[in-house]
Amino acid sequence: MKPTNNTGRPVAEPVEERRLAKGNTDQQNAPRTLSRDDDASNALDRVRQTARRDKDARFTALLHHVDVDRLRKAYWGINPKAATGVDGVTWGAYGQDLEDNLEDLHARLHRGAYRASPSRRVYIPKPDGRNRPLGIATLEDKIVQRAVVEVLNAIYEEDFLGFSYGFRPGRSPHDALDALAVGIEKKKVNWILGAPG
Repeated sequence: MKPTNNTGRPVAEPVEERRLAKGNTDQQNAPRTLSRDDDASNALDRVRQTARRDKDARFTALLHHVDVDRLRKAYWGINPKAATGVDGVTWGAYGQDLEDNLEDLHARLHRGAYRASPSRRVYIPKPDGRNRPLGIATLEDKIVQRAVVEVLNAIYEEDFLGFSYGFRPGRSPHDALDALAVGIEKKKVNWILGAPG
C-alpha cells in the first residue's frame, strides 16, 4: 500500500525525502488527479479505490464515466489558442454552441458512432536541418482524449510509484529534476546512469 498524507492522497515514497519545488514552499504537492465535481468525483473515486484494492481487477465498462460534464470540463481544459485539426474548427467556434455540440458528441460516443478524425500533419524544423513531424488532432478528438485520460488515470495512477514522473498529471520534468537533486544531496551516490538534459 502506498503511503498517504493526512488528506488520504498518495505521496512520494519515503526513500525520496523530497521537498517541495522552489517557489512552491508554502503549498502542498500537486494532487495526483484533476479536480472534479462531487458526483463525478465519487464515481471515479470508486474506480480508483477498486484499482488500489485489487491490482488484478479488470475494468470492462468505463464509458459511462465519459458524460457531458466530463466532456465540458475537457473542453475548458483545452488551450483556446491551440492549432486546429483537419476540420479547421477552432475552440471559440465550437464553444458558440457548446452545450448542443457536447450533447451531440456524447450521444455519438455512447451509441458507437463517434470516429476519430485523421490528424493534421505539420512539420517543425529542427536545428540540424531535419523536420519533426507533428500530428494535430481536431478539437472534438482533443475533448474526447482528455475525458478518457481522466477516467483511465483513476485506474493507472494507482500503479505508479511516487518517483515516476513521465506523462503524469501534476508532474513535470522539473519535479523529476528536483527529486534527482534531493536524491544526490541527501543520499550517498556512487554513480548516475543517465539524466535527461
